[in-house]
Amino acid sequence: MVDEELRRDLDRLSRHDLVVTGTPHRAGHPELNRGVRRAGLVDFELLSAGGRPRVLVLHGLQSFNADSVFLGALAERGLAFAAPALPGFGGTPRPEQFDGVEDLVMSCLDLIDDLGPEPIALVGLSFGGWIAAEIAVRCPHRLERLVLVDALGIRVNSRETPDILHLFNEPAPVVAHATWAAPAHAPDFAAMPDEAVVTYARNREALCRYGWRPYMHNPRLKRWLHRISVPTLVLWGDQDGIVSPDYGRAYADAIPGARFELVGNAGHHPEIEQPQLLAAAIAAFLTQAQRREVA
Repeated sequence: MVDEELRRDLDRLSRHDLVVTGTPHRAGHPELNRGVRRAGLVDFELLSAGGRPRVLVLHGLQSFNADSVFLGALAERGLAFAAPALPGFGGTPRPEQFDGVEDLVMSCLDLIDDLGPEPIALVGLSFGGWIAAEIAVRCPHRLERLVLVDALGIRVNSRETPDILHLFNEPAPVVAHATWAAPAHAPDFAAMPDEAVVTYARNREALCRYGWRPYMHNPRLKRWLHRISVPTLVLWGDQDGIVSPDYGRAYADAIPGARFELVGNAGHHPEIEQPQLLAAAIAAFLTQAQRREVA
């Protein structure tokens, strides 16, 4: 059994802090495949759909689970994708020497190489958006298209003006208001099975390890976003108070040719609050390239 004190702490956090990206699975969605894939130094836990993956989806503050409505909606739209748990998150072990975002970036590049020589589409949400941007800066030739959703990772304002709300230090009501357009979407820890509670706590520990200092960004990343040379879509919850839409616009402005769009009635987690709308926007953007290939 999960320690009741841990469960009470997480229940308190559910009203204002990090969230679980899995939500109840909807009838009619294709079933996701769960497996483990070795790439480089890491045994990645993977959720996937379709045939050979042409899309890699990087999770946000919490790893995905097999009941994710958002992933189900991507599968429903015919996308062949893999959604790994990053090292230290979900069921993916963290190699002992991994202690920074660079380790996540390089391990994801190993996974991309393992998926095959063809360029892939890369989708990154929140924390995973940061990792996706780092990958795109380093190896744009390995990508076909890029989608960033409420991505962390850059500094826009001066040192004295925070860009990213501090999820661990701000008062509970402040974080609650910033995270959700509709607070009813916050997870209910009392209703979660023990395994899900443990996964949540493990994800939170990993997030702290990788993103604590400097807090949730790479001070050098913004200056190198000009290296991203693939079609890029930047999607943002219109009520995101963790990283504001203005932050998202600045992100898009720094990427040559990037398109910026708001997701209505969503905070920092449109994959939870608007999963169908988000999946539709991503699928429409990614299948543009496939339609050109067929033509």
